Amino acid sequence: MLVCSLFVGGAIAGGGDYYSGKAAKYVFLFIGDGMGIPQQVATEAFTGKGLSMRSFPAQGVTTTPAADRFIVDSAAAATAMSAGQITNVGMIGLAPDNTKVKTIAEMARERGMKVGIVSSVSIDHATPAAFYAHVPSRSQYHYIDHAIAESGFDYFAGGGLKDPKGKKKGIESRGDAMEAIRKAGYTVVDNRNGFLGLSAKSGKVLAYNQWLQDSGALPYAIDHRNDKDISLAEFTRKGIELLDNSKGFFMMVEGGKIDWACHANDAKAAIMDTVAFDDAVREAVAFYKKHPDETAIIVTGDHECGGMTLGFAGTQYDTDFDVLKSQYVSFQYFTDDVLKLFKQENKGNVTFEALQPTITHYFGLEFSGDAEKNPLVLKPYEIATLREAFNQTMLDEMVKPVTADNERLYGGYDPLVVAITHIVNNKAGLAWTSYSHTAVPVMTSAIGVGADSFNRSYHQSEIAKKIMAILGNKPHVYVAAK
Repeated sequence: MLVCSLFVGGAIAGGGDYYSGKAAKYVFLFIGDGMGIPQQVATEAFTGKGLSMRSFPAQGVTTTPAADRFIVDSAAAATAMSAGQITNVGMIGLAPDNTKVKTIAEMARERGMKVGIVSSVSIDHATPAAFYAHVPSRSQYHYIDHAIAESGFDYFAGGGLKDPKGKKKGIESRGDAMEAIRKAGYTVVDNRNGFLGLSAKSGKVLAYNQWLQDSGALPYAIDHRNDKDISLAEFTRKGIELLDNSKGFFMMVEGGKIDWACHANDAKAAIMDTVAFDDAVREAVAFYKKHPDETAIIVTGDHECGGMTLGFAGTQYDTDFDVLKSQYVSFQYFTDDVLKLFKQENKGNVTFEALQPTITHYFGLEFSGDAEKNPLVLKPYEIATLREAFNQTMLDEMVKPVTADNERLYGGYDPLVVAITHIVNNKAGLAWTSYSHTAVPVMTSAIGVGADSFNRSYHQSEIAKKIMAILGNKPHVYVAAK
């Protein structure tokens, strides 16, 4: 509890300003996982356009420490934002003593509102799970999957399920969760055509994209296939259509892959997922404009990730965000698809020189030319860095050394793609300090009913309490029914 008393207590000052007017009929909570202020500003600098969320009239600064650690994880952060409970890292919907705490989504359902949970990562991942599940460990995906069926919520959409049959180590199977979800009355769709055909007659819905790129998640926005994949904005728009009713609704939408891209230090992928996240926010804003006196939209981040810095020692005061335009795929796609195919096609003759045209094609880096005229031309030390990373990547998996230096340099990701994205990012004037989360405060933005209560500075647990007030509930931590 030392973390709570030293950091959280003081940060809550000013957070007790709660809305006391007529309850909102429609409430949206958008969570950009890993989205700190640097991610927002970098996105605006790259696109040359303002983010919708940053135009909202209310702008607050939100601190993020967990009960047992200064740097929070998504489970504790989401529990704070869903229930107002500051808890230990890894815990979902529970206080540190394992007491179940009621979430704002559950409160909305009790008030007769419909409820939707949307995420670009698996729908049983930490952030979405914290709105409907109560488990001591975020890795208990199987139990979280069954909580979907038990929730009674109306709309789950985005990524898939990580452990529906309970096959992961240490889990006692409760039967096929997907079967339980169907038995609970959910219509399940896993493709674009089926998704577009959903209507109010579909009843409760679980919808996910056909291509789940990594760990049950949507593809990164940079890898999105327009004719096949469902975007986060489309999942949000369909959710509004299905949830709209006379008693209103609550919807939580997570941009989860901003975080994943930042863990891997891939700025272009993080920026494009921030754009995709803001596109989803714009869907809510369009709805708000039709119901301005009944709607509240809150947009926040659960924590910053990667320690993104807007500036790099090698470029001093200079930045060149146009450099990022030369990158066409995410680190994940390059690792899983491009490198895999390269190894297959060049078996027995895998050389750094043979791969150079591929690196140029996907990331724009040039291995010859005038570096003074073209920022994408690699300098000798950068080529040496890529060659060393290439050698690390191409080592046989069984003998690849796992050393402290490797973890520090590459964060557990493919060495070559990390070296590539670092060089591209540095040339743009961006840098990273971590492959993990940081405790840097995040922005919370709001528009509509009760928006003013989100101004000032407060701990993220206050977000849940402020939303409780907007829903017409007394703002405090509630114990959930056992």
